[in-house]
Amino acid sequence: MKKLLQISLGVITSIGGFLETGNIATASQAGAAYGYSPLWAIVLGTTCVTFLVEMSGRFAIASHYTIADGVRHRFGSNVFLLTVSIAFVVNLLVLAAEIGGVSLALQFLTGVKFQWWSLPVTFVVWLLLWRGTFGLIENGISSLGLVALSFVVAVFVMGPPWDEVVKGVVPTLPSRDPLHYSFIVVGILGALISPYLFYFYSSGAIEDKWDKSYFGANRAIAIIGMSFGAIITAAIMILAAMIYPARGIEDIEGYEQIAMILTPAFGKWGLYIFATSLGITCLGATLEVGLAQAYLVAQGFGWNWSENTKPKTNPAFCLVYTASLLIAMIPIAAGIDPLQLTIFSMAISAISLPFGVVPFLILMNDPIYVGDHRNGWIGNAAVIFIVAMAFVLSIVTTPLEILGG
Repeated sequence: MKKLLQISLGVITSIGGFLETGNIATASQAGAAYGYSPLWAIVLGTTCVTFLVEMSGRFAIASHYTIADGVRHRFGSNVFLLTVSIAFVVNLLVLAAEIGGVSLALQFLTGVKFQWWSLPVTFVVWLLLWRGTFGLIENGISSLGLVALSFVVAVFVMGPPWDEVVKGVVPTLPSRDPLHYSFIVVGILGALISPYLFYFYSSGAIEDKWDKSYFGANRAIAIIGMSFGAIITAAIMILAAMIYPARGIEDIEGYEQIAMILTPAFGKWGLYIFATSLGITCLGATLEVGLAQAYLVAQGFGWNWSENTKPKTNPAFCLVYTASLLIAMIPIAAGIDPLQLTIFSMAISAISLPFGVVPFLILMNDPIYVGDHRNGWIGNAAVIFIVAMAFVLSIVTTPLEILGG
C-alpha cells in the first residue's frame, strides 16, 4: 500500500510538473498557426521524454549515480565540462523563461507590469529553495500544478471536432510555410524534452533513496505521469486551434493573446484560471530548474549536495542556485518579451539535446554501471531517432527563423 501511494504521488507530481511556460507557449503557437496538425509532435516528444525519464530513474537505482556523476566518472573531466557547460547555459535560458512566466501570471492578476515582479518572484523561489526540502518542491508545489487540468476540462466544454484531432496525431507535411512549421515542431520537442528534467529526476531518485524495489514504480511514474502531462499540452493546442483562427489570429505575438485561451470555456473566470495555472506551473518549473542547476554543478565537481540538508552543510550547492536565479532574473527585469525568450530557449534546448543525451545513452548501455538493467534496442532507437530529428530541424530552422524575424 505504501508503494502504491508513492506511485500515485509520483504520478500526480509528474502531471503537475510536466507543464510549464515552454509547453504553454509552443502549443498555443502551433494550434493558432496550423490547427490540429502538429499534435503528432507532442506524441513524438512525449514518447522520447518518457523513455529518458524512465532511464534516468533506472540509472540512479541500478548504479547509485546521478547522471552528472556518471558522465564525469565514465568520460572524464573534458567531456563532463563540455556537457555541463552546454546544459548550464540552456538551463539558464529556461530558468529565465520560467521566471518570466510567473511574473506574467502576476501581471494578469494585478495589472502591474511583469518586470516589477521579477525580483519578488526570484526572492520567493530562492527562499523556498533555501528553506524548503526536496519533498516540498517535488510533491507540494508540483502537485498544485494539477490546476492545469482546467485546460482538459475546457476542451470537453468546447467540444472540438474529434475526427480532426485524431488526424493531427498522424505526422503530415504542412500545407504552407514548411520552414515555420518545422520551427514550431522544434519548439514543441525542445519544450517537452528539456534536459533539466533528467538531471532533476535522477537526483530526486537519489534524494528519495530509491532502491531496487523501485524499478516498477519508476516505470509507472514515467509512463503514466508523462502521458497525462502530454494530454494537458495537447489540450492547449486543441483549444488554440479552435479559438484563434476563428478570430483571425494565426500568429501569437504575446502572452496577452494566450491568456484568453480559457475564456470561451469559462467566461471571465477563464483569465484568472489561466493566470493561476501559468503562475503555479512556472513556479514549480523554476524551482526544479534552479535545483537541477545546483545538482548538475555540485555533483559534477564532487561537492556536497542535497536539498534535504541545511545550507550550511553544502554552501557551494546553494551558491549555484542563488547565482543562477540572479542571472536568470536579469532579462525579465530588463523587460525582454517572455514569449520570445521562451520560444528561443526551447529552440536552443532542441539544439543542445545530443550533447546531453548521447553520453547518457552510452551510460545506459554500459553494464559496468547498470548491470542487467541496460537499455533495450527499442528505447535506444526511439530516443536516437527523435533527438536526431529535433537536432537536424533545429539546426536548419532556428538561424533562418531568428534572422528572418
